[in-house]
Amino acid sequence: MPERGGVSQRTGTEWKVQEYVLETINEQFPRKLAFEVFGSDRIASFNIKTGETMTVSFDIDASEYNGRWYNRIRAWKVDRNITSVQPAEGVAAAPAAPAPTAPVAPAFTEPAPQAPGEGSVDDLPF
Repeated sequence: MPERGGVSQRTGTEWKVQEYVLETINEQFPRKLAFEVFGSDRIASFNIKTGETMTVSFDIDASEYNGRWYNRIRAWKVDRNITSVQPAEGVAAAPAAPAPTAPVAPAFTEPAPQAPGEGSVDDLPF
């Protein structure tokens, strides 16, 4: 998307933001995600081009305005991959980010078998 900019009313400093659309490629059903890069320094250093394969790290935030909530997805890191994919025109491609890892439950260990009548209260036939 085209770069937008302005001047902060609060601080008087200039700001720039650019939005991008990426499409995941490592899924059965690819998904599209719109995200933004805030700051002219990051826009220049990320240097995102159409058709690149990359991994994008981003933060998700929400804010309320007039009783409605709006999500903001801002990229803070872009890693380029060696492989190139031809996405739809105007769409930057990116593999799906790995899902956050959940705590792993300890492995189940089966109790040692006991001889019948040896402290066993289990009277099930199986």
